[in-house]
Amino acid sequence: MLIEIRGVGFVNKGAELMLHAILQNVGHAFPNAFFAMGPAKSGDYLQRARLGLYQKIRFQRYGVRLGWMIPSEYRRRYGLVLDDDVDVVLDASGFRYGDQFGHKGTLDMAWDVRAWKKRGVKIILLPQAMGPFTSNNIRKAFTFIVENADLVFPRDEVSHKHVTDLVGERENVLRFPDFTNVVSAKMPDNAETFQDRFCLIPNYRMIDKTSNGQSTRYTSFCAECIKHLVGFGHRPFILIHCEDQDMELAENIMRESHEDIEIVKETDALRIKGIIGLCSGVIGSRYHGLISSLSQGVPALATGWSHKYEMLFEEYGIPVDYLSVSIEPKALKEQIRRITDDNSRKKIIAEISKASAIHKEQTKLMWQKVFSVIEK
Repeated sequence: MLIEIRGVGFVNKGAELMLHAILQNVGHAFPNAFFAMGPAKSGDYLQRARLGLYQKIRFQRYGVRLGWMIPSEYRRRYGLVLDDDVDVVLDASGFRYGDQFGHKGTLDMAWDVRAWKKRGVKIILLPQAMGPFTSNNIRKAFTFIVENADLVFPRDEVSHKHVTDLVGERENVLRFPDFTNVVSAKMPDNAETFQDRFCLIPNYRMIDKTSNGQSTRYTSFCAECIKHLVGFGHRPFILIHCEDQDMELAENIMRESHEDIEIVKETDALRIKGIIGLCSGVIGSRYHGLISSLSQGVPALATGWSHKYEMLFEEYGIPVDYLSVSIEPKALKEQIRRITDDNSRKKIIAEISKASAIHKEQTKLMWQKVFSVIEK
């Protein structure tokens, strides 16, 4: 059985965490299965090869697929697979289908779904944010996707409403939380460096996916968070959770804070989760960085650019810890005091640990539903 994993990669560490979650869980349930990824925006050959992934190829001209022109002997020799070899598709795009990312991703997926269904491929959209769907092209394409997929998992209440408002209540549409919460982390070699410290996880999407007011305010907001942490006697550091534009943003934040703090860039997503688990607290804007925090019982404050952030904190029972970049300075200082003060921290840890246990049980149930479809 060949399983194609879509929507994951290595630059964005949340996407890499989702890849590891699939390999850990599905690989354990189906030890004889093989996994494949396409090369587009998903890292280089060596990164895929280290995980034992086959290389999905897709040569196409004028809508005609030409991969069959590569002799099967060469494909076997070099670990290359075609669309026609795939039995199951697991889509873990995170947040691709909806107005905020334009119509291309949704239309491309609908095109692929049409071809897969003709061959009897099983199609599962793993938990991810979805919607809103206001464009006619997106509405039509996503409706087709849902009607032909075996399982569709909106990740939060708002996403679920966007989907059901579009297609109605359906047996194959079920809400489950993000599935990286049960991924096994790795401890970094220098674990003591991060023990009991606070980290800030920036996100360039707060610059290019928000209003002008939020965008221009974001760097200053992060710099103020750092200054408050230092003022409370802590040694914060900035943790990079996406390798491309977040580094430049982190440097701008450090300069504006006027604090000489460390910027940590770890290439292994599992070690990043390990680093977060060692921290006393997190202030972040990367969704999976916050999942790695809350799922390990680490208090967090967040600001975000879509509904998925606010929904995450509501589901963990702490909606007050979702912040606006325009929060008043005194209110921001008080919020940071709450996650640094030992007494209030204990209450927060108890609350999120309780919610985390529930979410992990839900994730296990989600995987059982996935396995049932694959086994059919």
